[in-house]
Order: sequence, then C-alpha cells, then structure tokens
Amino acid sequence: MRGDGDGWVIDPDGSRYWGIHGAAGLLLRAPLPEGSTGVLLQHRAAWSHQGGTWALPGGARDSHEGAVDTAIREAEEEAGITGDDLRVVAAVVTHESPGGWTYTTVIAETDSPVRTVANFESTELRWVDEKRVDQLPLHPAFGLAWPTLRERIAMLDPQS
Repeated sequence: MRGDGDGWVIDPDGSRYWGIHGAAGLLLRAPLPEGSTGVLLQHRAAWSHQGGTWALPGGARDSHEGAVDTAIREAEEEAGITGDDLRVVAAVVTHESPGGWTYTTVIAETDSPVRTVANFESTELRWVDEKRVDQLPLHPAFGLAWPTLRERIAMLDPQS
C-alpha cells in the first residue's frame, strides 16, 4: 500500500532518507520465557535499502500521521502486529538530518512475544534478547541509535 509519504528526501550533502514527511519505527519489547527482555527485530529483505541488516519494523510517515500512528501502521503491515497488542511508553527522535528529516523510534511493550507474520519486506522477524541486539549486523542508522535507545529503556525499566 503506497501512502503520500513514500519517496526519497535528499539532503544538500546527497544523503538520502526514505519518507517525504519523515519516518518512524516500532521498538516492541516483551518478557522472554527465560526471564530476559526481548525486542522484535526485522531482517530486512535483500532488495530493500540496507537489505540484509537487522532493524525495526518501520517506514515512511504519511502527511496526516504522527510518529506513533506511523510506527503502529508499519508494524501491522510488516509484522502483522496491531495496536491492540501493545502499550506505547515513549517516542524518541533517533535521527534528524541537516535538512530536517526525522526518524522517530516508538518504544512499546507487550505482555508476551506476540505472534508475527512477515511481509515481503522481511526475510525474518525475530524476538532478540536486548543484550544480544548489537551482536547482529544492524542497519547502520539503527546501530547508531541503539545505545541511545538502551539508555532510554534503562530509564523506563531501571532493573534492565
């Protein structure tokens, strides 16, 4: 489904960003059976931008959407997750380009790892222990944002 936000933004330095109105993704957390906390990650399809890397379900914002709405819509499209399955706890701008384009990471929780259904944009969806996220080949922008997100998670969940 194409929205009015689909398209590339090109900064003066030539950097390209997907989403005419910015973009957002969902960092969904859940307790794992062995007692740790997991996050849902998407192994990006090879044909996609930075394909073969791991990141969050997410994508372009449409003109009428806020970041939370975008993140939930994208999680439904890419992972089969509905807003009924989660509780939003924070939204963090994890990248802002010199030209003003932004990516917002929406942090949400669920009581247990929800069932997922990958669409064509994913090679795989996987619940990954938060302590092991940086052991995967991460999308470069997500890799840069992960330390900041870990700090924010620690503020939300001091025992982590």
